[in-house]
Amino acid sequence: MEEKRKKWPIAIDLFSGCGGVTEGLKQARFKVVAAVDIDPVCCKTYKLNHKKVKLFKKDIRKVEPKDLLKLIPDGQELDLLTVCAPCQPFSSQNRHKGDDERTPLILESIKFIKVLKPRVVFFENVPGLAESYVFTDLQTALHEDGYTTIDPVVIDAADYGVPQRRPRFIYLASRTKESISVPRAVTPGVKRITVRQAIGDLMKLNSGERDPNDRLHTARKHKEIALRRLKYIPKDGGSRSSLPDYLQLECHKKHNGHKDVYGRMAWDTVAPTLTTGCTNITRGRFAHPNEDRGITVREAARLQTFPDEYEFYGNLEQVATQVGNAVPVNMMKNIACHIRSHLRG
Repeated sequence: MEEKRKKWPIAIDLFSGCGGVTEGLKQARFKVVAAVDIDPVCCKTYKLNHKKVKLFKKDIRKVEPKDLLKLIPDGQELDLLTVCAPCQPFSSQNRHKGDDERTPLILESIKFIKVLKPRVVFFENVPGLAESYVFTDLQTALHEDGYTTIDPVVIDAADYGVPQRRPRFIYLASRTKESISVPRAVTPGVKRITVRQAIGDLMKLNSGERDPNDRLHTARKHKEIALRRLKYIPKDGGSRSSLPDYLQLECHKKHNGHKDVYGRMAWDTVAPTLTTGCTNITRGRFAHPNEDRGITVREAARLQTFPDEYEFYGNLEQVATQVGNAVPVNMMKNIACHIRSHLRG
């Protein structure tokens, strides 16, 4: 097995977070030799699961590309560089995105591309990136370095083996002779993995209860008023529109938006986009389809297609943040398999 792994294409993971991209790459038979991230909690989770990868735990602006270049085995070149920079600066939900200091971070990838000269570069973010000045600067730099790029594509992770509706901006650049493309959907339409398939076998829980064999499968302890509201919301996809007037929040009576708040997931379709507040019923459609509680971190991790044996460092709030920010493992795996075929020519 070790001999075969020496023939695996080489990858480096920038903005690696808790390791969703690296996990997907490894499942697609890439050898990840280095990763970069600044978040201390994410880095601890990353090292729990990817012990053989050299992790640079520092601000990407302070990392020297030549230090990563040393990690590429002699006689080989870097096949894939993944760049999944923080998406908050480009999110439609960010009211201060024009002033977000993280906005230009994605452009730090250019110095790595110039030195490492990867055969393929993969960018993943939210669709709002295409509207930012940094995307124009990124395109210009890639073309100047001799890369051929695709037109940016917005895909839904649900079409790539993820039981979750999650629109993602995908951008690929290649310096190989063959043109590159985004793979076709692998689980389109009715073939999509459902919430039931992903979490239906987990232990039933009430508010505040936990699975004694799984610390991540712990239900939030909800306030009495929240439980009263949940009892009125229909099972399997119901929303707060079913609440009697006396249980509706005043702000909701005057506001027609954010209709997913206090909503339930539906069993036989995909989940909504998970966020860092994915276990909090006041932050979106994050109530369990059938039980009167928010989903657990374990359920969220499964909806992001992390394997159950994947270890997470931190308390449940910290884990929920890591899971909500992660790139879905199955989405990365399926795209990486396509890139691997492209690299083979």
